[in-house]
Amino acid sequence: MRVNKTLLTAEELLLLPDTGRRLELLEGKLFEMPPAGAEHGDIAAIILIVLGEHVRRYRLGRTFAAETGFVLARNPDTIRAPDASFVSNERLPVAGLPRGYLEIAPDLTVEVISPNDTSREVQEKAHAWLAAGTSQVWVISPQHRTVTVHRAGELATVIDESGSLQGGDLLPGFEVSVAELFD
Repeated sequence: MRVNKTLLTAEELLLLPDTGRRLELLEGKLFEMPPAGAEHGDIAAIILIVLGEHVRRYRLGRTFAAETGFVLARNPDTIRAPDASFVSNERLPVAGLPRGYLEIAPDLTVEVISPNDTSREVQEKAHAWLAAGTSQVWVISPQHRTVTVHRAGELATVIDESGSLQGGDLLPGFEVSVAELFD
């Protein structure tokens, strides 16, 4: 839902008062995201916990929760906040994490489809992440109980409950049963 007609910058977005709702900036336009439902939040938490434990155990980088904004474009600014994300050590800022938004696209973004998301919106969001430099986008569908893996330059792969989600070269050794995400 769009809430403002004036173009904003990432810095202006960061200074807005906390209303308890997630805001994203798309080409300078402010969009308010409704709060996630319980099912959505549960699945996002499960993937973040499993992913975060693996990343921390093997010291691969950092994982970030849904409220974390990433600057994907400037002039006009685009700030997106995936449901979960991972940035490898090699791409983290040398000076440490900023108080503001990260000025890079994550290596991995995870999006959990909400009941109000359209298929087109989800596809556009996945392609936008990839275009910004994200290596992989995992789209989790609670309705179909699947995970669709998008990789730059490749066809998307759909994994159902009988399969497992693997990290490959991006997250060596990472594997989780898709069914586990919905239990």
